[in-house]
Amino acid sequence: MIQYKSREEVVLIRESCRIVSDTLALLASNIQVGMSTLALDRLAEEFIRSQGGVPAFKGYRGFPASLCISINKEVVHGIPREDVRMNDGDLVSIDCGVLKGGYFGDAAYTFPVGNVTEEHMKLCQATLLSLYKGLASARCGMRLGDIGHAIQSFIEGECGYGVVRELVGHGIGKELHEEPVVSNVGKRGSGPLLRHGLVIAVEPMVNLGKREVAVLDDHWTVVSRDESVSAHYEHTVAIFREGTEILSDHSGIALAIASNPCLRMVDMQEEAFALQ
Repeated sequence: MIQYKSREEVVLIRESCRIVSDTLALLASNIQVGMSTLALDRLAEEFIRSQGGVPAFKGYRGFPASLCISINKEVVHGIPREDVRMNDGDLVSIDCGVLKGGYFGDAAYTFPVGNVTEEHMKLCQATLLSLYKGLASARCGMRLGDIGHAIQSFIEGECGYGVVRELVGHGIGKELHEEPVVSNVGKRGSGPLLRHGLVIAVEPMVNLGKREVAVLDDHWTVVSRDESVSAHYEHTVAIFREGTEILSDHSGIALAIASNPCLRMVDMQEEAFALQ
């Protein structure tokens, strides 16, 4: 059953999203070539707890870390480890969740590290733009399938990349994952009606090659089956009659990237900002 949120509940979700966004910005300031993914995870957990939050992923269904950090062909759910280092040219996707005040926040960003190829940069740009195209369809009176259709038609129809089917966005609130399932593919005009008070996490996951994925032996890490690189971006949003509010925030991440010579900026087209 879909749980619609009051304005008061959205304030609490926004605070958890604020911590998520600030955590991702902090990580963007600290990412260095050769740094371990476990070091980032420890930095994130310390900051989240300093803000009065709890890492939402740690212990969730047995997941052992505070962040999901996925590199290159890893799509999502990569486990931070001391022996996994970020190298020049990597795409590093970081997914972060926080619980505070009884409500969850969730967001993700893919960081291009060092001398990333133009082909891989274009994948990041397209995936990030697809997120905002999906959000442009996340409006009262539209339907859930409109979000997936907007993402899929752009990524597969215009860009020629593969949209992952097995992994989806979701409702969010008192639980990290609530109904409804928010697919990144869909048919225009299909699915449940988007109503006032719906809070969802929209998160396109896009492979440079084909869409098929596999799960590694750690039972968590999802990789592209053809080993092509993948990108992942996510926002938590609240849908109201008056308009849709993006509760998470990538602007602090962009500022941190601009000040970190180890990272490349994912240039956003003006169209994406017009969709907010």
